[in-house]
Amino acid sequence: MLQNQTRPVLPPYERKAHYYETDQMAIIHHSNYIRWMEEARVHLLDQLGFSYKRVEEEGVTFPVLGLSCTYKSMVRYDDVVNIYSSISQYSRTRMTVAYRIEDKASGILRFEGESQHCFLNREGRPVSMKKAIPQFYELLCYWGQENTEA
Repeated sequence: MLQNQTRPVLPPYERKAHYYETDQMAIIHHSNYIRWMEEARVHLLDQLGFSYKRVEEEGVTFPVLGLSCTYKSMVRYDDVVNIYSSISQYSRTRMTVAYRIEDKASGILRFEGESQHCFLNREGRPVSMKKAIPQFYELLCYWGQENTEA
């Protein structure tokens, strides 16, 4: 199992704020952060070596059950941010991903959030990731914090 190895540091997902993402106040509209969370989650799985696409090809999806976020400071057009994502909790049937967005140049915290997911098979029924895709479950064990209540 992967747990006994030393974890490397994963690079953040770098994102440039586009003009079309701004609102009337010339800041990034709050709804775009949810898209950025998804982009960062896909990037995280790529970095872990088990892509979103691969999970789906193996017959499992993980829809969003819930989102929470706190906006700390504004991101404006043309700003470049680093999005740090991590698996903050997992169980056999669920996963929570945490996100932290920082301004690349200054390191100022812009946003914190998380997304909660469940694992479903092709029929849309809950599935144990430990049984469905043991290799992916090992990655959860290595990179995440086990939630024994879920």
